[in-house]
Amino acid sequence: MKNATELKGDWNEIKGKLKQKFALLTDDDVLLVAGKKDEMIGRIQQKLGKSKEEIQRIISEI
Repeated sequence: MKNATELKGDWNEIKGKLKQKFALLTDDDVLLVAGKKDEMIGRIQQKLGKSKEEIQRIISEI
């Protein structure tokens, strides 16, 4: 998975693609706040029922 700086720079594009791929995700689910990347991944993880590793892989592939 990208580091925090790379992720933040591309995040608008990534979150749009995540929301297209997984329609049940909301803006709040994919809100990336500095220092809260793990919390965001946890919210997505709960919503999609996938492991942390699966979520990180999905984000990396986008």
